[in-house]
Amino acid sequence: MSGDFEEIYDAIVVGSGANGGVAAKELGERGLKVLVLEAGRTIDPDADLGHPVRDMTKRLYNLASRRQSYQSMHPGYWKANPDLFIDEQDNPYTTPPDRPFSWIRGRQVGGKSLTWGGITLRLSDYEFKAASRDGHEQDWPIAYADLVPYYSKLERFFQVRGDRDGLAQLPDGDYQPTIPLTPGELHLKQVVETRWPDRQLIASRGFGLPKPTAAQPWPPSSSQGSSLQAALETGNVTLQADAVVSHVIFDPTTRQATGVAYIDRLTKQQHQVSGRTVVLCASTIESVRILLHSTAKYQPHGWVDKSGLLGRFLMDHVSTATFFFIPGLPPPATPFPLSGCDSFFIPCFVNLKSQAEDFLRGYGIWGGVQRFDLPGIVRKVGAGSIGFAIAHGEVLPRYDNRVQLDAAVVDAWGIPVPHIECAWSDNEQRMLAHMHAQIDETIALAGGKPMKLTEMFRMPLVGNFVRKMEETMSFSAPPGYYIHEVGGARMGTTPTNSVVNDRNQCWDAPNLFVTDGACWPSSGWQSPTLTEMAITARACEFIATKLEQGGF
Repeated sequence: MSGDFEEIYDAIVVGSGANGGVAAKELGERGLKVLVLEAGRTIDPDADLGHPVRDMTKRLYNLASRRQSYQSMHPGYWKANPDLFIDEQDNPYTTPPDRPFSWIRGRQVGGKSLTWGGITLRLSDYEFKAASRDGHEQDWPIAYADLVPYYSKLERFFQVRGDRDGLAQLPDGDYQPTIPLTPGELHLKQVVETRWPDRQLIASRGFGLPKPTAAQPWPPSSSQGSSLQAALETGNVTLQADAVVSHVIFDPTTRQATGVAYIDRLTKQQHQVSGRTVVLCASTIESVRILLHSTAKYQPHGWVDKSGLLGRFLMDHVSTATFFFIPGLPPPATPFPLSGCDSFFIPCFVNLKSQAEDFLRGYGIWGGVQRFDLPGIVRKVGAGSIGFAIAHGEVLPRYDNRVQLDAAVVDAWGIPVPHIECAWSDNEQRMLAHMHAQIDETIALAGGKPMKLTEMFRMPLVGNFVRKMEETMSFSAPPGYYIHEVGGARMGTTPTNSVVNDRNQCWDAPNLFVTDGACWPSSGWQSPTLTEMAITARACEFIATKLEQGGF
């Protein structure tokens, strides 16, 4: 084991994606010495971004060699460099044979922020206090008011675009001016709000399309183009790529975290680094995997999860996607942009007078009309506008949905891999049926009809693959597919009902923090990234204050 704790950092941040970047920025700007550990490689914008022909060649090779079977099931894989998604042969995981989980991952500096769609939505107390309303499981130990200042700070920093729509179920933020809806979306808005007066179709909230320059080649939604860049500019942050974290190290007497053990991705050499605090931002399942591998079951003097809940209550958003064609709506000469703010939302189908739901919690519909097309030579449909609607809803926290370690299978660095057990309950199945009915009615009222991509376009190279994907997703995407997994180290009020407290500290190891999606007690229906970053910023403010006062 090399690296004998030569330097003691104020904080070790595990992960360099959306949350790791925010953690490094918040701590570094307060003068703390921070080490960021990233399992993947350092990437170069010239080599890794903007090569569509090369990227398609890589995809075809990776599919043929079965290196990215799960990764390729997600639409984002077909827009980005496939090297921004993991090699599944080096990074295996296991599931029960009858319960697949599509774990979509990115291991490189910037993590999944490089392939993030850039939608930034706040949660509300409908989500934070949902259990008080319907009696399922437990509330968050924090409320919307606790995150408001951090939401606002992040929205200003990222220059998020959006409208102030005045919706209780989707709180407004501190936004830059939004991008107007397309003519097709305005048509859909009129249809929705006429048919259901208590619903609104609004402009989405988030990042616009990136406009790379020589000075700033990175997307602003990536940590390299925003938070991680700001962190490194403080001079207080050190970034260590190719560092595959194995586990957290604990003092045998105090039981506090003293550092992190990692394996060099290239040389396979083992290292240890020391820190006064450790902040896990590795992504939900990775952070849970690190915690599990840090327990006394696997490590001498390891951490003890007294709650018995570590790994439990894994969630993802339940989702379904529908493409549609509106023949009576003239298409634009050139498709409008599609991005986090160049799109629409019909937010939160819950607590609405027009809904007679037979399920708990809620969902929203994200979509676009006239935002994508293909050249006429590959179109099978005539003149008209093409759109999509993706519904994604809150999955109930359930004890049986969990992550464990599979000691019989190890990754390329000899670390036991996650065994993921997750399935939709009857509640999610009823929600899915409601989603389909609402989407189909909306499309019909707009004068359109649902169609598959393979019905609208000729796809000579990838048609069979897309057809298979459409069949798999025909009613519901499998767990993991939407890349919104949360839970596994949930936040709560006591050491018996949670893994971390309301400040994201692990019970009995108060200098070990979990701030990414792993800490969520329930999933909400909104895209989780902004809330994860707000939770991270709040926790890091607390860390900085405690260290200034003398530590934990």
